Amino acid sequence: MPIPYTEAVDDACSQAADKAATLRSPLRYGALAMLAGAYIGLAVVLLASVAGPLAASGNPATKLVQGAVFGIALTLVVFAGSELFTGNNMTMLIGWLKGGVSGASALLVNVASLVGNFVGAVVFAAVVHWSGVLAVAAAPGKPAPGDALILKLVTGKMAATDSQLFWRAVLCNMLVCLGIWMATRTRSDGAKLAVLFWALLAFVASGFEHSVANMTIFALAIYNGDAGWGDLFHNLLLTVPGNVVGGALVVGLPYALSARAKAKATPTPAPAPSSSEPALA
Repeated sequence: MPIPYTEAVDDACSQAADKAATLRSPLRYGALAMLAGAYIGLAVVLLASVAGPLAASGNPATKLVQGAVFGIALTLVVFAGSELFTGNNMTMLIGWLKGGVSGASALLVNVASLVGNFVGAVVFAAVVHWSGVLAVAAAPGKPAPGDALILKLVTGKMAATDSQLFWRAVLCNMLVCLGIWMATRTRSDGAKLAVLFWALLAFVASGFEHSVANMTIFALAIYNGDAGWGDLFHNLLLTVPGNVVGGALVVGLPYALSARAKAKATPTPAPAPSSSEPALA
């Protein structure tokens, strides 16, 4: 059975305080944030490698496979330990509303994790580009399915309207933070893996927008000459705020307020009478 959500809110508050404390060592925090960007990038490369040939053949199961393999992203973030901007949107808001961290600390953690994720994603994409792993063609004279899928993904993102990008980002981080939230509510590692898998399957297969994943996707396309840095920053200008709304306001805010309201409504137990005083009937 899941633990009570009020207890999960307290756990999130403790996590927020730990994150704020870690940020006092910028190099240490930056390394953890860069790792998160690389972990999400690893999932992007796995997605392109596995689903690229399916997309090239027009297989209708392409999106399902993309979602099925992307679960490694949050699995690495949660179990290996790192600082992911999109998850911090929820955690730091809960910590602030519960009084575990100041508003300034919550904001600084989010900004630091976003910058670190960006550096980690861009550097990881460069290494992948140099490795040529996505440039391997299925047959001589045919396009590499991995690079072709990255191009297809980027083209679709650039063709979307600003409004579409924003709302897809809202929906994306709602699911990502729900996955992290559900993982917080269980002590079983197996259950954590299951809820993370389903949440990421839903967001990837549905075609929603994750700002950190987009850092790697666009960076790979940029290194291939298929996009520009302006295209990436335009995407982030819309997906970052959308992710904040989806994670902080759609998921974090309701649970934090509900836990606070429940705490106020729960009467404080009366102190037990001392041995020197007779108990009242």
